[in-house]
Amino acid sequence: MFKGAYHPNAFLSTRRNIRPGLVARTKIVLLLEKKVLNTKALVEHTKLSYSSVRYHLRLLETEKIISHKGNKPYSWELTGAGQQRLTNLKP
Repeated sequence: MFKGAYHPNAFLSTRRNIRPGLVARTKIVLLLEKKVLNTKALVEHTKLSYSSVRYHLRLLETEKIISHKGNKPYSWELTGAGQQRLTNLKP
């Protein structure tokens, strides 16, 4: 599935985009496109470790691609900012 087919919002502008990170962020973003989830649900659906999911959630939040809502445990949702950034890059 991930032979170059990464979600556009999985790419980060402030970090190196290496394959394992792109795969993990693509899994997370694809799930968050469908519905708002908490970290535990993301861990269960992606089959990634809890610390890995938290790490990528923090990276995505720093890039303003996702945001959390509510008190702990946070629910995560897409902001739409990453897609807007990509559409603004068209020549």
